[in-house]
Amino acid sequence: MEEKLAIPRRGFTHGGKFHSDDVFATAFLRIINPDITITRGFTVPEDFDGIVYDIGRGEFDHHQSDKEYRDNGCPYAAFGLIWRAFGEAFAGIEEMKRFDAQFIQPLDLSDNTGCSNVLAQIIDEFNPGWDSEESYDSCFWKAEALAERILRNHFQAVAGIERAENLVRQAMETSDGRILVLDTYAPWKQSVIGSSYQFVVYPSNRGGYSIQGVAVSEEDPSLVCDFPKEWWGKEAEELRKMSGIATHRFCHPNGFLCAAETKEDAVLVAEYAIKNKNRE
Repeated sequence: MEEKLAIPRRGFTHGGKFHSDDVFATAFLRIINPDITITRGFTVPEDFDGIVYDIGRGEFDHHQSDKEYRDNGCPYAAFGLIWRAFGEAFAGIEEMKRFDAQFIQPLDLSDNTGCSNVLAQIIDEFNPGWDSEESYDSCFWKAEALAERILRNHFQAVAGIERAENLVRQAMETSDGRILVLDTYAPWKQSVIGSSYQFVVYPSNRGGYSIQGVAVSEEDPSLVCDFPKEWWGKEAEELRKMSGIATHRFCHPNGFLCAAETKEDAVLVAEYAIKNKNRE
């Protein structure tokens, strides 16, 4: 994801008090082109050769009366305008739209309207206090470092989900269509929900194996197949007596997760639940 895009090596944004839109725009530009040099100031030099944003009344400014709005009515601010220009090439069209809707639009709306937003407030509080001796520029770069870390964490997580999808889909091709067995834990819900699978078995970070029920849909968290209700919240010894499975050790009080010591027993737990449902 961190491929360098064809953007100028120089950038210019406004000086003085900063907000989430110019801070996150700067952080994103530094991610897509680590060689870029950003200057802050109050007047754009006439001969400036680079990308100008949140100032200058150009493509990436939103302070003019004819500023742009999204189709849903949310106004653009600097980060949204920068992301619109470079987000698709950086992250792909689906992630571009999703990230704009879920992350950027609330920030852009806050910058344009002053409505409350926790992240925008956190960035705003990096500005020096009225009696502080710190400069706006030094505080800006502290805020930018946080914004850059947030963005890098997000983009790394998205890349991880893409890798997980490949791993999970390969496992789905070799499992039985009911119980998906993963040799390594990976985020699986995005690929599995809506399929024929009813349970997913995977190594637990507490040792042994987890058995988790698959939700009906992303909107409906109820399970395609429940674990027997008499298991819910019971101790390991009781579970083993009820199921007859030697290493069955845990069932969550809300019934969405079980655990066993071995992969084989974990599969048996899932099979027991499916058979129990079919008997109902």
